[in-house]
Amino acid sequence: MEALFATVTGFLAASGLYLALRGRTFPVVVGLTLLSYAVNLFLFSTGGLTTNGAAVMQDGVTHYADPLPQALVLTAIVIGFAMTAFSVILAMRVRGDQGSDQVNDQRAEESKEEKS
Repeated sequence: MEALFATVTGFLAASGLYLALRGRTFPVVVGLTLLSYAVNLFLFSTGGLTTNGAAVMQDGVTHYADPLPQALVLTAIVIGFAMTAFSVILAMRVRGDQGSDQVNDQRAEESKEEKS
């Protein structure tokens, strides 16, 4: 189970990094989202993969899940959603202003050369 979990986390991180380094804005946004999913899985795995464990500590229960990584992941999900929404809005704004969704757009460099 741990090997599968680590493999999926690594695959998400590698895919997210690959997409984040692309030249267009939509793959960059998807790459950042995949990277945030990989970080969430990593944070969740820091508490250990517990099966059939109580979610809350109770009297007489000795086998329980660690609640701290779960709280961190819940917070990271909210922050990741806000970051994704901001990235999409920023990408739409840049596309509207420049007329292109290329990250390294030649038009911006050409306009700087024409002004000087």
